[in-house]
Amino acid sequence: MSFAKTFTDELVGHLGREHVRADESTLAAYSADALGIGHAPDLVVMPGSATEIASIVRLCNEHRVPIVVRGAGTGYTGGAVPTRGGIVLSMERLNRILQVDEVNLLAVVEPNVITGDLQRAVEQVGLFYPPDPASLATSSIGGNVAECAGGPRAFKYGTTKRYVLALEAVLPTGEIVNTGSKAVKNVVGYDLTQLLVGSEGTLAIITRITLRLMPKPPARATLSAFFPTIRHAVDAVSALIQRRAVPSTIELVDADSIRAVKAYLGQPVTSSDAQALLIIECDGAAVAVEEELDRVLGACRDSGSLQIVRAANDAEREEVWSVRRQLSLALRATGLLKINHDVVVPRGRIVDLFDAIASLKARHQLQIASFGHAGDGNIHVNLMIDRHDRAARERARVAERELFERVVALEGSISGEHGIGFAKAPYIGIELSPETIALMKRVKTAFDPNGILNPGKIFP
Repeated sequence: MSFAKTFTDELVGHLGREHVRADESTLAAYSADALGIGHAPDLVVMPGSATEIASIVRLCNEHRVPIVVRGAGTGYTGGAVPTRGGIVLSMERLNRILQVDEVNLLAVVEPNVITGDLQRAVEQVGLFYPPDPASLATSSIGGNVAECAGGPRAFKYGTTKRYVLALEAVLPTGEIVNTGSKAVKNVVGYDLTQLLVGSEGTLAIITRITLRLMPKPPARATLSAFFPTIRHAVDAVSALIQRRAVPSTIELVDADSIRAVKAYLGQPVTSSDAQALLIIECDGAAVAVEEELDRVLGACRDSGSLQIVRAANDAEREEVWSVRRQLSLALRATGLLKINHDVVVPRGRIVDLFDAIASLKARHQLQIASFGHAGDGNIHVNLMIDRHDRAARERARVAERELFERVVALEGSISGEHGIGFAKAPYIGIELSPETIALMKRVKTAFDPNGILNPGKIFP
């Protein structure tokens, strides 16, 4: 896309020349996210305020120039990269924690605050921000809100949407709007706040976020439980829920993932006979944690665990979690192409999901590594293929569709936390009816009549 000099000059006038870039290295850096596939923008702009963003948007809307908003670029579905050129609007300068309100239990942040940085800041004053995606060290709050990120603690605490009280946002037509409030209860008009959460940057540009916080749990206990098969591990999850235990996290790791992380870390992570791993963490008052842990231990033992190891201190806890948080890097380090899908099924259907995965492995001759949040049924299914093997890539495409069809048949969803972007757009009709998709498109048009904001995403 070629821009008139007057268009670029106006952008420079709003932002300063140092914040409007068109050099090849910058364009290449903003052409892909964690998915690794995308299209180079024609310009990258780096505004420093909602007012500057509004000015950029009005100009782009007038000239019908596509805009894609980018935070930390850690997404897996291509949501933050262009499909048709245009402008990438980077939020990297909007990275401040504006307020931590200890009385009202809330934080006000700009969108490019890193999730882990916010967690550490509020924990210093005895507060707690529960959402914890595996990418918390690099992902931004704005991206988490745009995708409604989850993470291991979603079983007990829920996903990002539970914690968003209010938003400031710029509409694709240039207006600045405010949704929600700092009050916990607010039923005035349509809930535009929750409509924007999870909208993948297609409806508005979020510029300020008010988040609900909680008191920091005073105690926690972390353990690793090793099992001879995936079915034994899933049985343990069902057993602990039947015993009314509600750990903050229940993470499940299969044998292929265990082997990859073992090779990556250069050290054993399980007993030699283990083919599945559960990482379970309980938090709350000290007495309650110990009581809940007893129920968890009983469920694991009764379900055939081979070994259970409790972290004795924070250092050992970090070692346990390093296994989980290094999984994606470990799978990439195999040298194979990692096609990552974050499907989700009702907890009671996890066994059926793993049966379906085993069938896909056998019928399509694929290596598939699976791990994820067993507490809420959100499993990351990673098809691992030789990127140079065209036949394997074709088998993987067929397996993808079969996976999604099976997940929907199990009353689940083709995406639990990564969103649709452009990577899953061809499959959205597996889950949503034509009437539902048409309604969503009407909502999109109401916000963005000229279709300039993040075009080519969600809908095929």
